Amino acid sequence: MQDIYIGDEGKGFPLVLVHGFLGSSRMWESQIDFFKDYFRVITPDLPGYGKSNQVKSHNSIQSIANLLLNCLEEKKIDKFYLLGHSMGGMIVQEMAKKGGDKISKLVCYSTGPRGEMPGRFETVDQSRENFKKKGLEITAKNIAKTWFIKGEDAKYFDICINAGKQTSMETADNSLVAIKNWNGVDTLKNIKNETLIVWGDQDKSYNLEQIQTLETNIENSKLIIFKNCAHNVHLEQPDQFNHAIKNFLL
Repeated sequence: MQDIYIGDEGKGFPLVLVHGFLGSSRMWESQIDFFKDYFRVITPDLPGYGKSNQVKSHNSIQSIANLLLNCLEEKKIDKFYLLGHSMGGMIVQEMAKKGGDKISKLVCYSTGPRGEMPGRFETVDQSRENFKKKGLEITAKNIAKTWFIKGEDAKYFDICINAGKQTSMETADNSLVAIKNWNGVDTLKNIKNETLIVWGDQDKSYNLEQIQTLETNIENSKLIIFKNCAHNVHLEQPDQFNHAIKNFLL
């Protein structure tokens, strides 16, 4: 199996940032620039995405979680802070359930405890159909528009579009299968780590009910809600986001 790309910048205690569906490590540029002064910032490109786009993609959240835990072990990183965005948030929940003793603090960002969500802008199967009918580029663009209050006019919209272009139909479909088949609600109580939940109040991907399910069931958790932000708070209000995460971790 080919190794996935893992960005590694800065020095200090490791902070692992896991991107979401149609994303890549490049979407963390504002975070890498900020956090590398405080932490060793580890940014994997998931299989099939970004610089790992030649690696065969996975169709299971659990298997991606296992892969990342193994990669960190290979890098001799046995204790770390962990942050996951969107689909990456599902992955880090699984990582916390499997290897929670390695995670000093956990951040679940713009994510939820189940893949097939009531109230999502469309069902996962509708997303899969749209990819097949309209193609990767148009569908990825339509989805990325929902990630920002300003849609296509958002400052970092192009980063998201370019990340989407690096992947393939097979990867997108495998990810949607992984999302659809994953439900972590019943095992949230197994997450014992101190956890920060971050959400933008205009997020179309995950509604407040999903966020409150996380907050209620993860015992040692607190919630920060960003006003006038959609799904990509870290790109819409990067300074406020970065400081909120730093204040939680340090």
